[in-house]
Amino acid sequence: MIGLVAGVLCYWGATGLKRLLRVDDSLDVFGVHAVGGIVGALLTGVFNDPIISGMQASVLTQAIGVGAVLAYSALGTLVIVLITNLLIGLRVEEKMEPDGMDLNQHGERIGT
Repeated sequence: MIGLVAGVLCYWGATGLKRLLRVDDSLDVFGVHAVGGIVGALLTGVFNDPIISGMQASVLTQAIGVGAVLAYSALGTLVIVLITNLLIGLRVEEKMEPDGMDLNQHGERIGT
C-alpha cells in the first residue's frame, strides 16, 4: 500500500508539483526522492504493527523525523551552496546560457 500511494504521489511530484512551484528539476530528484521519502516515512507510522516490527511508531514520530531530515538537508545544502558560490560561483557566463553548458564548457557535439 505504501508503494502504491508513494508511486502515485512521486509521479505527481515529478509533474504537477514541479509545474505548480515553477522549478527546473530536470532529473525530477525532488519530486521522486523527497516526495517518495516523505510519503513513505509518514505512511510507515500509519501502517506500523508492533507485533511485526517490535517497535512502536506513530505518524507524529515519523513527522518529527521527516522535519529533522528536512532541516538537516536544508542546512547542509545551504552550506554547500555558499561555499561553492565563494569558490567558483553558481552561474555560467550569460553568453553561454542560450547554448547550455554541454556545448560551451564540455565541448559536447552532436553528429560528426
